[in-house]
Amino acid sequence: MSERRILLDRGVGEDRGVVLLDGLAERLLIARAGDDPRERVGARLAARVRKVEPAFASAFLDIGDGAEALLGFKPDRRPVEGQMLEVEVRSEPRPGKLATVRVVGPSEGKPRLLSVAPDLATLLKVFAPDAEITVGREAREAADRAEIEAMEVVHGLPAGGTISIEPTRALVAIDVDLGERKGADAKRLTRQANLAALAAAARLLRLKGLGGIVVIDLVGRGHDGTALLAAARTAFAPDNPGVAIGPVGRFGTMELLAPRHGRSVAEILLGPDGRLSEQTLAIRMIRKAQGEAMQYPGARLEGVCSPAVAVLAGPLGEALCETIGQRFVVRADAGTASGDWEVRRL
Repeated sequence: MSERRILLDRGVGEDRGVVLLDGLAERLLIARAGDDPRERVGARLAARVRKVEPAFASAFLDIGDGAEALLGFKPDRRPVEGQMLEVEVRSEPRPGKLATVRVVGPSEGKPRLLSVAPDLATLLKVFAPDAEITVGREAREAADRAEIEAMEVVHGLPAGGTISIEPTRALVAIDVDLGERKGADAKRLTRQANLAALAAAARLLRLKGLGGIVVIDLVGRGHDGTALLAAARTAFAPDNPGVAIGPVGRFGTMELLAPRHGRSVAEILLGPDGRLSEQTLAIRMIRKAQGEAMQYPGARLEGVCSPAVAVLAGPLGEALCETIGQRFVVRADAGTASGDWEVRRL
């Protein structure tokens, strides 16, 4: 029987929740201090209908301070422009896409936040209600490992071969590769690799926070479509409701639709240029400083980084000093490359 564990790493400026499935990271939840509380899944808002688009069965909602959300509606439940609604966030905004919401009921007054989304501890309990939440060093190490795995493209399969996962604007492409293993058992190995790939794909998509349309390029030919479809349904069962799986096509691919609610790990960690964002770099430097402070009590520490990162790291460093004492400073160094940073003991 599969076993899930839940861990919570509380840091300065960022908390990370991890769900482990049989020892492997299955989900990585990240909440940052600067996140807009109105755009977190589960937040409830009073929103004004700004514009209705009947052709797309969608309405743009004003949720306050210039922010917007998108509401899909059925023909018999078309909202009216200017109407106030209480809504709940169903999916968070992503590049080029607004947060989506569902209607809870009528509302009044100005657009505003009514109640915040559940915190990470509450969300973790959803995935493993009977498990105790592990914190401390073990949680931090698990979150670090999960973050590394979530950002990888190529992943090994238990019995050999690899699975590559690459998101595009339209869909998530997954390629299964058996590698150099050939011979008389090629058919059996191919079947094993495809079955293992479906289980791995489901876990890794959850870990990476990816969903939408997914196309899996299976390895080999002459697939056992019935067995693969059954394996896919089992692998993606934790993502229901909202999963739709198609049969293996004539070109050896399987298509499916998996729900997606939050931002992907990559969207959180990376900037528009595809590299780690300055915010991510600042948080990582402060996290390292926090670890150094615990390992070397009383030591004075200095974080050296680029000026742009220092702007974001400064307030986090001050927050860190509230817990470890005034023994950490951030120093901006114009000669430090934008993606580099270092924590030194003075």
